[in-house]
Amino acid sequence: MDDAFGLIVTIVLLLVGFIFMIVAFKYGMLWIRATLAGAHVSIFQLVGMSLRKVPPRIIVDARVMLVKGGIEVDAKILESLYLAGGNVERVAMAVISANKAKIVLPIERAIAIDLAHRDVLDAVMTTVKPKIIDCPDTRQTGANMLDAVARDGIRLLVRARVTVRTNLDRLVGGATEETIIARVGQGIVSAIGSSNSYKDVLENPDRISQKVLNSGLDSQTAYEIVSIDIADVSVAGMQGREVANVGALLEAERAETDKKLRQAEAEGRRAMAVALEQEMRALIQENRAKVTLAEAEVPKAMAEAFRNGRLGVMDYYNMKNVMADTDMRNAIAGNDAGDNKKSEGTKEI
Repeated sequence: MDDAFGLIVTIVLLLVGFIFMIVAFKYGMLWIRATLAGAHVSIFQLVGMSLRKVPPRIIVDARVMLVKGGIEVDAKILESLYLAGGNVERVAMAVISANKAKIVLPIERAIAIDLAHRDVLDAVMTTVKPKIIDCPDTRQTGANMLDAVARDGIRLLVRARVTVRTNLDRLVGGATEETIIARVGQGIVSAIGSSNSYKDVLENPDRISQKVLNSGLDSQTAYEIVSIDIADVSVAGMQGREVANVGALLEAERAETDKKLRQAEAEGRRAMAVALEQEMRALIQENRAKVTLAEAEVPKAMAEAFRNGRLGVMDYYNMKNVMADTDMRNAIAGNDAGDNKKSEGTKEI
């Protein structure tokens, strides 16, 4: 029994020693490195990380960086960040950079920013060293210049450069660069549109940038606008389809439209006059037909008068004589009028 017990103890000791050698071989250097750097991580923590499928080297390296940067962070926090899908190395570098730049960035906020799929290290670097954004962004819109029109109708082309730095307090949930570019572009177009003349813009472009800067365009965004600089401003050229004086073009188009409208109205009145003339001619023909019908009733009335004895033969002859005399006088008057016209024509010749 003693021999069997001793054999079991020996086997157990050998297994323990073998396991210890494996653990020492696998985690010994990491443990020594962390201990010498003052970022102690126990062997059991390293083994637990491996069992939870967390690379111990990443956690140890991040903890060493943080400790050397003057920030004490528990390894469990870094391990939780890794398990949540975060970038442990960039979070550690961001916290260290913020600490050295005297920027308040607790590790919890840095982890929240990283897990919100924002680049926390880039945000810190932008806070330390502001970056410049072109407005408009040629990568998205393809346009090199902003197009604006002053009150006098002159079209201007403008390009601006916006200097921004990250606002860490609004980084999570704040609008991105696209919003800054859109707001600045809108502000520049509005400021130029409120200028009385394009000359005012060309003489004092800084007035436009200052007006836009004072509009609070960075509200509810992840950035703080440091400055807005007008990099280029010029009058639109006449090449191709570009028109410099948009106001004159609009006035010309309005005048042409008014001309066509008046022509249409005149054409409508002419058509109405022609229609009225045709109606009058039809009315004349209608009245003539009525006169002809009335004249046709005269012989019938005369015959009826002869039959009834109200009109005698002598009365009829007297009436015919009167009618003949009237026709003769009309004929004479007509010949005299014709002779007068001929004589007048001869005098004119």
